[in-house]
Amino acid sequence: MKRFVISICILLIAFFSITVAQDSRRFTIEELLKVRRVGDPRVSPDGKSVAFAIGDVNFDANRTVTQIYLKSIEGGGIKQLTSGDSSASGPRWSPDGKKIAYVTGGQIWVMDQEGNDKQQVTKISTGAAGPVWSPDGNWIAFTSDVYPECTNEDCNRQKEEQADKSKVKAHLTDRLLYRHWVEWRDVKRTHVFIINSTGGAARDLTPGDFDAPPYAVAGDIDYSFSPDGKELAYLRNPDKVEAISTNSDVYIVPTAGGAAKNITSRNRGYEDSPIYTKDGKTILYRSQATPGFEADRWRLMSYNRATGVSSELLRGFDLNVEDVVLSPDGSSIYFTASERGLNTVYKVASTGGVAQRVLNHVFATSLQITPDGRKLVFANSSLAAPPDILKVNQDGTGLEQITQVNAEIMSRAALKEAEEMEWTGALGKKIHGFLLKPANFDPNRKYPLAVWIHGGPQSAWNNSWSYRWNPQIFTNAGYVVFMPNPRGSVGYGQQFVNEISGDWGGKVFIDLKNGIAEVLRRNSYVDRDRIGGAGASYGGYMVDWILGHNNDPRFKFKTLVSHAGVYNLTSMYGATEELWFVEWDFRGTPWTNPAMYQRWSPHMYVQNFNTPTLVTAGELDYRVPYTESLQLYTALQRKGVESKLLVFPDEGHWILKPQNSELWYRTVLAWFDKHLK
Repeated sequence: MKRFVISICILLIAFFSITVAQDSRRFTIEELLKVRRVGDPRVSPDGKSVAFAIGDVNFDANRTVTQIYLKSIEGGGIKQLTSGDSSASGPRWSPDGKKIAYVTGGQIWVMDQEGNDKQQVTKISTGAAGPVWSPDGNWIAFTSDVYPECTNEDCNRQKEEQADKSKVKAHLTDRLLYRHWVEWRDVKRTHVFIINSTGGAARDLTPGDFDAPPYAVAGDIDYSFSPDGKELAYLRNPDKVEAISTNSDVYIVPTAGGAAKNITSRNRGYEDSPIYTKDGKTILYRSQATPGFEADRWRLMSYNRATGVSSELLRGFDLNVEDVVLSPDGSSIYFTASERGLNTVYKVASTGGVAQRVLNHVFATSLQITPDGRKLVFANSSLAAPPDILKVNQDGTGLEQITQVNAEIMSRAALKEAEEMEWTGALGKKIHGFLLKPANFDPNRKYPLAVWIHGGPQSAWNNSWSYRWNPQIFTNAGYVVFMPNPRGSVGYGQQFVNEISGDWGGKVFIDLKNGIAEVLRRNSYVDRDRIGGAGASYGGYMVDWILGHNNDPRFKFKTLVSHAGVYNLTSMYGATEELWFVEWDFRGTPWTNPAMYQRWSPHMYVQNFNTPTLVTAGELDYRVPYTESLQLYTALQRKGVESKLLVFPDEGHWILKPQNSELWYRTVLAWFDKHLK
């Protein structure tokens, strides 16, 4: 008997040891907040080093603090160049490689490549960001949000001081696009300045009552110097009503000052990311052809400065061009493109032609090329691994990691890679997405299914890391996570993107439902009676739409989570800022096309609401105002549907602050656990 008891004790100890070991491998929100945030790699002019940023969560301060680091491309340790309580970001090398410009404390500084001899360059009252060196290293271009009526720094400083001292914090405007994302834009305008790289007085190169660059869409470089440093290319929207226009044009202006010239006025769509070729004869840029359509295909364009004519460089290419870099000898252009949940690296001759795929199976961002043209450097991540910096030969061979910043924590986490799947959606179209299995997956168990619906809607779930909607938090809590890319998703050709406009609850809804049905058909370990759905922005819209249409005979959602969801299309139109978006996707305004707004508005189907729903939002959200979420919650409560509301007064469209993020994740998981476990 004694031996039996001892044996049982040994078995229990072994069991609990295994359980503890398994629990220690669980990737929780606490672990996610420990993951260091790597990005913005910049190759040195001698090609030997890469400067980059790492963000670390300061949980007590409820913010992420970013610092700049240096690493040899060929190996060795990481050297920290900046420190302190304030973030430092945006490292940019001087042309001779002796200095690195960066932003800290709202001003531009420079330091040497060892992180020493730090000197403040700008001392402008309205702050400075986005440093770009002139080719001779004598000047730095940057942006500042200034008072457009001011013509000098004294005027801007006086207005800043008056605003700070005033007890009145009212907003007064006489134009649209008076606020954007999380900030009011009723007083100031973004302008491009230049300053001597050793400091001194800054000069405004884009004076006037307009933003230059305008609202950011997707580009990284919104202004650049000509090779001789005598000219600067920048972006501006010349249209009077910016809220209904995506007409961002490329302008050029003498750096000594003078009249600006619009070089892309023939195109009424968006232009972005101007880059001069080294011979100064051409300006490369990205462009969208369709006015008012922010999700049109990004084309790669070339402007001939001698003839004044622009031409598209890629023949038959049906994907979005993202990062663009020019080879040192000027013969080739390397770029990334969204493709089936990845960011693939491509190459094309600088004279144009058919794109050649250089590197697949990566999600490459911040693409760079070494000065000798032999290697590409970029940040890369996946759904199972946070970003690190990689290098690859210019022909796509010899892929290697330069950094392994989170190696220890990710080794402990042992996250599973996402699995790709494909199914048939509306009208016989093939639809693609990702499936992630729980930690310690057992095919003989039954798991609840969490269906995640992406925002945009012209966006996609990518095989890339996310800190805001990280599926591994849910897989490690015991859920199968399904991430479909239905109609409207980018990376599957422009027609696929186009087919959601004017059809928000149509083909895309069938694509989603057929995907869930296919997950159930293929995988016996998924419990068809425990399905939850969650989404943000358009994803929140689709959750709200599901609330009124949760009647598919193949399955039913048992619970839902709507974050910053579009609920009432008419009220959304009247309070959002980028009016071109709703006017394009709903073919007009609520008074010119009321049938379209009524047909696709979730609030028209409240009579069918009966699914328990968690509603979350940020009060500073000007894209989908939080009152949309309040309307949804009110309807759920009045209908007697089990519901809960979580509102963050200090967040916008995204929940970014660490403590807020932790609360959001915990609240969503608790809601799912209550209804699905």
